[in-house]
Amino acid sequence: MNDEHARWLSRPPHEQLSKKLGLAAWVFSAAVVLLVVGMQKIRLPLPAGWSTTGLPPFHAAVNAAVALTLLVSLIAIKLGRVRLHRATMVTAMLLSVVFLLSYVVYHITNDPTRYGGTGPMRTVYFILLASHILLAAVSLPFILFTFIAGWTNRFAVHRRLARWVFPLWLYVALTGPLCYWMLRPYYD
Repeated sequence: MNDEHARWLSRPPHEQLSKKLGLAAWVFSAAVVLLVVGMQKIRLPLPAGWSTTGLPPFHAAVNAAVALTLLVSLIAIKLGRVRLHRATMVTAMLLSVVFLLSYVVYHITNDPTRYGGTGPMRTVYFILLASHILLAAVSLPFILFTFIAGWTNRFAVHRRLARWVFPLWLYVALTGPLCYWMLRPYYD
């Protein structure tokens, strides 16, 4: 363990802040789930000349950037580079917020695009899509709890959660661009 890592681990936990942020994480997670379910029913018109049809490749790029950032973050913490780990995790969180906002804007201003493939690729696509959506929904509060635990110096909790939350988040970040790539031929 290097000096930077040892200094971070010696910081006292902020239990009160952790509890407040944990409650906020539950509220945020519930709001996101309701928003994502609701956006399936909502269609808002855009002003003349405006279009959001170009957002899906942006979403894929942001998801890919999240995956890359997560991998850099993992390497950083394995090397004891805590500041770099924290910076990349904050970056991954911010990119995820940008993705979520853009994703909602796209889906409330456009009809869904249906996968038009057939045969085994159709099955592969729907397995990837279903696992992507399910794991994104289930992992969201736990991603937030893991982040909060690290941010509030509750390192044992952070490590325990990160061991299984990290692979889920990485899977979601990787399967998002893959699903886009498979759906791309069917966009208008």
